[in-house]
Amino acid sequence: MARRRKGLDINGWLVLDKAVGPTSTDMVNRVRWLLKAKKAGHAGTLDPLASGILPIAFGEATKCIHLSMDAEKTYEFTVRWGVETTTDDAEGAPVETSAERPDEAAIRAAMPGYTGIISQRPPAFSAIKVDGERAYDLARDGEPPELAPREVEIFDLELTGMPDPDHAAFRMVCGKGTYVRSLARDLGRDLGCFGHVSALRRTAVGAFRLEGAISLADFESLCDKRAGHEALLPVETALDDIPALALTGEQANRLRNGQPVRVLNFTSPDDQILCVMHDRKPVALARYRAEMVEPVRVFNL
Repeated sequence: MARRRKGLDINGWLVLDKAVGPTSTDMVNRVRWLLKAKKAGHAGTLDPLASGILPIAFGEATKCIHLSMDAEKTYEFTVRWGVETTTDDAEGAPVETSAERPDEAAIRAAMPGYTGIISQRPPAFSAIKVDGERAYDLARDGEPPELAPREVEIFDLELTGMPDPDHAAFRMVCGKGTYVRSLARDLGRDLGCFGHVSALRRTAVGAFRLEGAISLADFESLCDKRAGHEALLPVETALDDIPALALTGEQANRLRNGQPVRVLNFTSPDDQILCVMHDRKPVALARYRAEMVEPVRVFNL
């Protein structure tokens, strides 16, 4: 018989402003311990050297993690020219160096090649699984895998500053699976000077924004006052970009029991994922097909 997970049934989102240093897993474990929550998980890893938005889901909100993972993200980052590293960031050892430095005109001329749908090879030090093992584990064991390129989408890329010849600052809005480190590496190679990420901050993940985030220190202070729950956002916060459908109580109960319901006078493309609501509370994530709404993930709220 499986052991019952200990902890409190807490539902909602904590938008943490992660500092440089700890891992994303460190942050999840810390805030889960602070709230004594039964279940928690994060919606998108931030490297230890990265800071910014780390959405952490509790309880029923973990059923929405995949939606936040797929959501549009915004990053502000700095590239250090002249050095390519094993990890494509400042943590790694140098593997290529150059005395060349690109000017603003050269950088701007190269940037259009990094917008739209592009092919990108993930860093060897990444969480991608290779034959059941994490790529970063293989790389740390001295066997860095040659990961296959994949298509990613970059919606916008801006050059926001050049504080000195060695550095350039950028802002990027991108889709799922885009690696800032890969972009820095590839841009450095194209410019003939090599490069790596020296600073990285994530400022948005879907509906979650930096202005609504809280630092770990501030959250710990709230928890000391037994007010940690005040920092949590509702489960449905992650569903802002998903079309909503309000159902009657009887229809909502059918969905909760795993049964599809027929809806009339409602127009939506087939296979559209909907957030089904009743009495202003989310009931389920559901798929619409030819007047039928089928439950995909049911919320127990």
